[in-house]
Amino acid sequence: MVDANTRTRRRVQVPLPVAILVPLVALLSLLWAFALAFDRNPLPFPDRHYHVFSASSGGALVAMEDIMRPLGVRPRFRIDSGSVQRTLFSNGTIVNRPDPLMYERLGPHGAALGFVVADPDASAREVAARLRERGFAAESVHDAEPGLPIAFVRTDALVDSVLVFRKHVLRMGARPDPWTPRSATGD
Repeated sequence: MVDANTRTRRRVQVPLPVAILVPLVALLSLLWAFALAFDRNPLPFPDRHYHVFSASSGGALVAMEDIMRPLGVRPRFRIDSGSVQRTLFSNGTIVNRPDPLMYERLGPHGAALGFVVADPDASAREVAARLRERGFAAESVHDAEPGLPIAFVRTDALVDSVLVFRKHVLRMGARPDPWTPRSATGD
């Protein structure tokens, strides 16, 4: 008869790297899920398609920044260029103030549907051709914002709006500046 106290117990041994990595990955996944749920994703993933709205003036851009914050949509980055003042908000929406030269190149536009693509120029040409095949006027524009990998499609398929194509945020160049308040006039 075998005594219960003399039985050998089986021990499960977990390799040390697995014992460390599994809880670490679980913790990081939980933190990222929390950040996404509370609109504070620190990573450039996912880089989704987006919506752009044009402010009528610099003061209007500042006003939009001010009224969106109490509504839970925080400004994250200022992505200003020589042609456009932009504020990227936590939900991916962009409110910008294009300069008059951009309006000359793109025509009047109050909004844009934005798409993240591998090749903005080729995508703009392809979409413009597909819209023309469907009977709409469409023109791809590649010089509206010199120096940035961005292309546009001006079309009558949208009312006072354009389509914009850009590369993934990691392929756009330098990291954008964190958002800082603009002066009351937006300059």
